[in-house]
Amino acid sequence: MRIAFLGLGHMGLPMARNLASAGHEVVVFDVVPAALDAGREAGLPAVASGAEAAASADVVITMFPEGRHVLAAYRGSDDSAGLLQSARPGTLFVDCSTIAVDDARAAHALAEAAGHRSLDAPVSGGVVGAENATLAFMVGGDEADLEEARPLLERMGRRVVHCGGPGLGQAAKVCNNMILGVSQIVVAEAFVLGERLGLSHEALFEVAANASGQCWALTTNCPVPGPVPTSPANNDYRPGFAGALMAKDLGLAAHAIARTGVDAQMGLLAQALYAQFAEGPGAGQDFSGIIHTIRSGEAA
Repeated sequence: MRIAFLGLGHMGLPMARNLASAGHEVVVFDVVPAALDAGREAGLPAVASGAEAAASADVVITMFPEGRHVLAAYRGSDDSAGLLQSARPGTLFVDCSTIAVDDARAAHALAEAAGHRSLDAPVSGGVVGAENATLAFMVGGDEADLEEARPLLERMGRRVVHCGGPGLGQAAKVCNNMILGVSQIVVAEAFVLGERLGLSHEALFEVAANASGQCWALTTNCPVPGPVPTSPANNDYRPGFAGALMAKDLGLAAHAIARTGVDAQMGLLAQALYAQFAEGPGAGQDFSGIIHTIRSGEAA
């Protein structure tokens, strides 16, 4: 397949590289010159605009920071053609960004009105998952379109789940990350409580990792150095998954909570704590660094 890959950030670039290494013809673009240069340095053919990349593509994959970027790229502007206008009829658009459910559904509607097909396919697995092609894709859209895209998604990840119709991939992502954010906070609180009670990190980990407290936030992303050598805590809390991204995703969760009227008190509290965390150095730390906020008492 000829693929236009737009958005060459920390995750987008390795995803595009994995597709190219699988033998697909990948053309790339990013509005950030340094990111586009990184694509060229990785051996990926780069073009001057997203519209140019989309013009001859079978599949257009986007990996953008926010929903407004996706919608603006799809629509274009008075000065530049949008992706939907530039693509050939029936092109399959796959948006791997993490955006609001409403924005994902708006993108689907725009693509359909322009005579194209689309999927929302946000990912889980972070930079490591992107580099190692072990991402999980949560996909919303038509099942037949997913089956066309599946060989590409399986080159970038190892798990692809069809979550339902338009926007439901994003719905699954926002729910998953709300679980993750809440659980990372309570794991950090447990370790700080253990410290104050005189319990060693190793002892708490050995108990909780093999008992009912076991969870990903503990056994993979342990927020203290030592028990899990590969966790960001053993690498000065370098992400991983940055605090700013967790704050963004929990903001999307808060938006969805408000829209649906769910009494999700823990989710909203996690959103408030990570918003505070991301206002300072936590923005660039792994989100497990929330333990510093808890330890200092700033979360009280």
